[in-house]
Amino acid sequence: MWNPATGQQQAEVCFAEPEDLDAAVAAASAAFEQWSQTSLSARTKVLFAFRDLLDRHLEELAGIVCDEHGKVISDARGEVQRGLEVVEFACGIPQLLKGEYSDQVSTGVDVFSYRQPLGVVAGITPFNFPAMVPMWMYPIAIACGNTFVLKPSERDPSASARVAELWAEAGLPDGVFNVVNGDKVAVDAVLDHPGIAAVSFVGSTPIARYVHDRASAAGKRVQALGGAKNHAVVLPDADLDFASDHLVAAAFGSAGERCMAVSAAVAVGTAAEDLLGLVVDKASAVRVGPGRDESSEMGPVVTREAKARIAGIIERAPAEGARLALDGRGLVVKGHEDGFFVGPTVVDDVRTDMEVYREEIFGPVLSVLRAGSADEAVALVNRNPYGNGTAVFTSSGEAARRFHRGVRVGMIGVNVPIPVPMAYYSFGGWKDSLFGERRVHGPEGVAFYTRAKVVTARWPAPRAETGASYHFPTAT
Repeated sequence: MWNPATGQQQAEVCFAEPEDLDAAVAAASAAFEQWSQTSLSARTKVLFAFRDLLDRHLEELAGIVCDEHGKVISDARGEVQRGLEVVEFACGIPQLLKGEYSDQVSTGVDVFSYRQPLGVVAGITPFNFPAMVPMWMYPIAIACGNTFVLKPSERDPSASARVAELWAEAGLPDGVFNVVNGDKVAVDAVLDHPGIAAVSFVGSTPIARYVHDRASAAGKRVQALGGAKNHAVVLPDADLDFASDHLVAAAFGSAGERCMAVSAAVAVGTAAEDLLGLVVDKASAVRVGPGRDESSEMGPVVTREAKARIAGIIERAPAEGARLALDGRGLVVKGHEDGFFVGPTVVDDVRTDMEVYREEIFGPVLSVLRAGSADEAVALVNRNPYGNGTAVFTSSGEAARRFHRGVRVGMIGVNVPIPVPMAYYSFGGWKDSLFGERRVHGPEGVAFYTRAKVVTARWPAPRAETGASYHFPTAT
């Protein structure tokens, strides 16, 4: 692994072979027999202890994320905090697993339902949120009585290793939470393994589609969250100073390496020129530096290869007719000349057929498009194959309502540029941003990691006549 701020290698990680995954699944399978039968009270006790340990070690985990991913320390703290909120949601699992009961549906017959865990479940998670995204998955899966195998990104796996130690300290039995490092070999082993009942994935759309298709073919339950091209639509009645502040933060926070980052600003009508000037001025003032520096607002991108790919897309944009209103390729951070830094970049006069718009750049690049009306802007958003997140900036409640009802996107912000739901709602997009029917965390997460049973019961009196018949049972 590399420190993106210095460009220096700082650690190595051993990649698992299929037999290593076999060992992890065997341990998880053995642990499932006891953990799935553990009382809700005992499970919740472990979860509360884990929550307390995460809170006490938040600064440590944020530092690990900062050093391996490159994001600034304040952003890393926020990531761990948002993951912690999912753990807190999972602490309420007794309430979330309550079933239903119907008395006397027929004479002497009652019906009730409850949910049971699936078994061994797995998570395959991306580099951009090495602490938070896994916490979208394993707290709920484990609270529901499953055992978990996590395959984190090989670029920044140390947060997951430290979390495993905290789980053990919280009293989680051996084998309930397992970490397996690796690349495609480990991923394919997870997707194919007959002992794994379900797979959760977050990553790019091509890989999400691959994960969904291959794991589904192996008979697994799958939720696979893919890529994004998140638009922020700015209407003429918006407070442009407010909107530009939030556009810049949403586009360049975490160097744009967020699946909820705003990468396309759609300026409607007369908003365009004033908005562009404000965005360029504020993007030029973003303090770029190493993540450990508390004054830094944006850090480097994750790898040297990512830097080169992003720079190539920026370089090719003018040839397609776009204009570089702000070019961040020449940025050099003093004392960190070998770091993987790309400065904030604003590309104006972008059309939807351009590479800079079509590609999920995953870097600090904001494309600016124009639309003649709010309806035209909604149509532009809806034509995009992704449907993860979008936002509208306006002072009109009527316009905001029309927008959020009209866009075909899963998560929508009104004057909120990064509309990541709280833990008690579920996270996930539409179209090519989600494969599978369930989103992560929140109520849909509980439903994903459990399956329902319905019991129809009669308790006849001793020596009672059976009253059995050969026709299909009906209520009497």
